[in-house]
Amino acid sequence: QVQLAESGGGLVQAGGSLRLSCAHSGSGSSITAMGWYRQAPGKQRELVATLTSGGLTNYEDSVKGRFTISRDYAKNTAYLQMNSLKPEDTAIYYCNVVRYSGFSYWGQGTQVTVSS
Repeated sequence: QVQLAESGGGLVQAGGSLRLSCAHSGSGSSITAMGWYRQAPGKQRELVATLTSGGLTNYEDSVKGRFTISRDYAKNTAYLQMNSLKPEDTAIYYCNVVRYSGFSYWGQGTQVTVSS
């Protein structure tokens, strides 16, 4: 079982920045990938960014060049640095962890609101 604790959401004006954090329990060596997803009101949850244990990243097109996913193995924490935020980035952001066993775990979500 992996427990995830997200933080860093909040209210920011358009053009501003936020950094989301996702601290996970357990051994980081058992994790094959970590990612961030988001869900806006009335929309389906969508992938924002992923990072594999091998260092490969993948970003949703609308956040490329603005968001950066990273991971601190020593702190068992993943981050999502979000710059140049836009009102359309407003959503609940969820952290996701996939273990080598194939099990996937989700955080409780953190609200990001970008005002125009």
